[in-house]
Formats: sequence, structure tokens, C-alpha cells
Amino acid sequence: MNKINGYTEEEATGLIEYIYSGKNAGKTLSYLFETYGREHNRAKGSVRNYYYAFLKQQQDERVRRILAGKNLSAGEIRPFTEEETDEMLKKVLTEKSKGMSVRRAIRNVSAGDEKLMLRMQNKYRNLLKKQPERVRKAAAEAGIPEEKTFLQRRLEHEIDALYERIAAGLKEENKRLRAELEKLRSGGKA
Repeated sequence: MNKINGYTEEEATGLIEYIYSGKNAGKTLSYLFETYGREHNRAKGSVRNYYYAFLKQQQDERVRRILAGKNLSAGEIRPFTEEETDEMLKKVLTEKSKGMSVRRAIRNVSAGDEKLMLRMQNKYRNLLKKQPERVRKAAAEAGIPEEKTFLQRRLEHEIDALYERIAAGLKEENKRLRAELEKLRSGGKA
């Protein structure tokens, strides 16, 4: 069985036809990746990655034949420069320090530009995962306290919950003792 980047030629043809028909029907690529993935038991991201990798294989005769007449193309990827990355990090971290979620912070920084927002979100997640020291440095330079880790936040929530449970028990005990005191003050009559 002759495969193209992991899909059989028949699977690749089916995906390209699905994308081509869907785009002509006005569907978004994101929607098409998701629905194709669901129908073929594949992850949306996997379908997306395959599609873009497939489009880059123009030197393969089979790929050219499958794409013939479909006018499908991938836009050129424009990576963030180092300066843009640092600036974006500082802005996102500043927004987050105001108590916003990452998603809201990025939406604010990107001024609602959907494509820029997606690029920023992917870049930010990548930096958190692969360059956490860079994120800490940007936060320090912007005068923003270091973010707490998941485990630190979880521990704080557990401690808060413990205090709440203890306080609830003490409130009940206090209520019972007040009733007892009131009973004693009234001469044992209740």
C-alpha cells in the first residue's frame, strides 16, 4: 500500500475532496478539520497537520494529481520575530496580571483579530511549554509577579477549602453553645 505522509492515496484523495467541497460550500477549514476528524476517527489537529503537510508535497506527482484544479493552498507561515515575541509576552502577561484568563488577555492584545489571536495563543502556549524561563524573564522585566504553578494553585484551593470546612464546623459549634448559654440564662427553660 503506497502512502502519502501516512494516509493511503485513497484517504488523501477523500480528505482533499472533502475540504474542497466544504470550502466551496462556505465552511471554514477549522470546521472541516473537526468534522472530517470525527467522521474518520482522527483528531482535528491531526487532520489539520496532515492537510498542510500534504499541500507542501507538491514535488510528489500523486499530490499534484489529487490537487489538480482544486486551487487549494496554504498561506505562508510568518513566524514572530524575537522582538515581537518579547513584546507580545509582556502585553499578555500584563493583561493576565489584571486577573484575566490567557484567552481574554490574548483577545485584548490582538484587538480581536482572529488570525493574530490564534497565532499569539499558539506562540504563548509553546513558550510556556518549551521556554518557561523566557516567560519568567518577560514577567520580571514587566514587573509582574511570577505565575503560580498548577500545583501551587491547587494547594491554595485545598487550604481554602479546609478553612471553609473548619469554619463551618466552628460556626455550628458556636451556634449550639449560644443556644445552650441562652437556655442556662433563662433558668433552664426552653
